[in-house]
Amino acid sequence: MNQLHALLRALLPGGAPRDLSAAKAEQLLDTVVPAGSAELTRHTLAADLIAEIRTWDVKLKDNTKAMAALVAESESRLTDTPGIGAVTAARLLGRTGNPTRFATASAFAQYAGTAPIEIASADRARHRLSRRGDRQLNAALHTVAITQIRMPGTRGHIYYQAKLAEGKTPREAQRCLKRRLADHVWRTMIGDERRRTRTTGPGGQLGATTASSAAGPTPTAGSSDKSLPGPAKPEPTRSHQAA
Repeated sequence: MNQLHALLRALLPGGAPRDLSAAKAEQLLDTVVPAGSAELTRHTLAADLIAEIRTWDVKLKDNTKAMAALVAESESRLTDTPGIGAVTAARLLGRTGNPTRFATASAFAQYAGTAPIEIASADRARHRLSRRGDRQLNAALHTVAITQIRMPGTRGHIYYQAKLAEGKTPREAQRCLKRRLADHVWRTMIGDERRRTRTTGPGGQLGATTASSAAGPTPTAGSSDKSLPGPAKPEPTRSHQAA
């Protein structure tokens, strides 16, 4: 799509809008009358890209349907959380695997790269977000956090605003929310796994059902602050390294 946009900018006097679709790009290309071999080549390349984009659009729609069907089949309750649709739920489930392999929510947060890391600087300690962990899982949690921040009335939005009121910067408040969401996502997946196990039984036989033990859509500031682990791993500053 970026390549197509660049070609249309070269072919159209006023350029092309950023929010392009294959249909809109085709309409714009139809208004172009190539003048010379260079423009004709650009016109041909643009037409080829539009055809390729249409093919990928179909594949993406099919992929989205397949993910939605798999999430529904898993009976995951992740989609009950504001900001988590079928695609994001599929990303969270796929990158996590069996949630029971993480002993605690803190272990899952470190795996997802949302656990804070302490940076020692003289007599002052500060924290930053870890750059380690599964970056695709981290990106999925980031998507949920940004969506909840933009949804007034959600518990994530309320938590974010509370962190701003405490004096945190928007980026720091966003990092805090991602950490809480990691807790919530893990607890929800653990609750789903326990419910499936108790329903089918250890040998695959049907058993008694039970309600999920997962927390609400987003843990409150008070309850989730209690589960915050210590820094994942201290990292010395350059001055310490030099010393």
